[in-house]
Amino acid sequence: MNSAEQLQAAEQALSPIFSGIDASVKQNLQRVLSAFRNQRVGTHHFASVSGYGHDDLGRDILDRVFAEVVQAEAAAVRVQFVSGTHAIACALYGVLRPGDEMLAVVGSPYDTLEEVIGLRSPGQGSLIEFGIRYRELSLTDEGTVDWGALASAIKNDTRLVLIQRSCGYSWRSSLGIAEIEKIVRIVKQQNPDTVCFVDNCYGEFIEDREPTAVGADLIAGSLIKNPGGTIVTAGGYVAGKAEWVEAAACRLTAPGIGSAGGATFDQNRLLYQGLFLAPQMVGEAMKGNHLTAYVFDQLGYPVNPAPFAPRRDVIQAIKLGSPQKLIAFCRAIQQNSPVGSYLDPVPAAMHGYESQLVMAGGTFIDGSTSEFSADGPLREPFVVFCQGGTHWTHVAIALEAAIEAVQKVE
Repeated sequence: MNSAEQLQAAEQALSPIFSGIDASVKQNLQRVLSAFRNQRVGTHHFASVSGYGHDDLGRDILDRVFAEVVQAEAAAVRVQFVSGTHAIACALYGVLRPGDEMLAVVGSPYDTLEEVIGLRSPGQGSLIEFGIRYRELSLTDEGTVDWGALASAIKNDTRLVLIQRSCGYSWRSSLGIAEIEKIVRIVKQQNPDTVCFVDNCYGEFIEDREPTAVGADLIAGSLIKNPGGTIVTAGGYVAGKAEWVEAAACRLTAPGIGSAGGATFDQNRLLYQGLFLAPQMVGEAMKGNHLTAYVFDQLGYPVNPAPFAPRRDVIQAIKLGSPQKLIAFCRAIQQNSPVGSYLDPVPAAMHGYESQLVMAGGTFIDGSTSEFSADGPLREPFVVFCQGGTHWTHVAIALEAAIEAVQKVE
């Protein structure tokens, strides 16, 4: 069976899954429409202000819309957040103070947070340099949360627990909302004052609720991931309890300014429209993930999540097993991208990452993983992480080429 026939067989097998995803998209879109309606969004909210950004009505209403969508007290949606890592860092610096302890409860954090915490590259003002202690709970041998260890892990000075929803560059299952709810409940039973913070990147609109709806105190993420709907040009968000949202905003701007500052530079329409499109774009990415998992599982490669397994983020991992296959896969994806198809991905260093990366990202928004992209660190066991996809048919076209490229290496 050639690659085109393999894709056709996968599409037929996944038809019931695709229908279920469409139903989920409809449910999440109703949630977004309800928030737009309740906040009386109109074209006048697309206007912007300059300078300090005081009294930006469109920005302020967008904050309320976003907070309602994620069932939080407050939100700050800002183009001034450079990335998801920046939004997460602002949240951590907003909550934590010298002498506090931060506990990561889902194993090691994503690579770009290592320098924020102070686990490598000291001297840049990391949390550890400011006297904040760091501890982490290892995952079980099966790659799941160690519930037994978590039950007694929280101390009196454990100010914040970091819950990373997505697998990142690790070979584990991403967290579902039910698991996040369970983590929050176990933490709060031990210390009600411990702040439960969720790195929500790649997870928005996967399920019908966000972590703030099940007890998380604060969440953060990127707007060039799921909630930007593939059209937002830059930015990030924090959402949750009002006091912690404001604390994070004070780290983005300055104490005394907080969420009251920050012009949106005529980006308001894109921010609103991106949020409206987000459920549909996430649904298409989920279909692409299922397709990727199915065909590469059929080819004999370990995949995570497994075929037909529920999606918990927009990432699909394939354990290719060699650097040559990883590079060949990414080159095929790049060649079937709408932007920069003529470029040849090669392994290179990237700010915030310890290992060299090979990345295919022919996207309209630089760094967007809502659009279809693939990348992976050049280290054992040479896993490629496929992300996003504006429509699953594009993913199918790119996968056909990727299958042939990997088979040629064999």
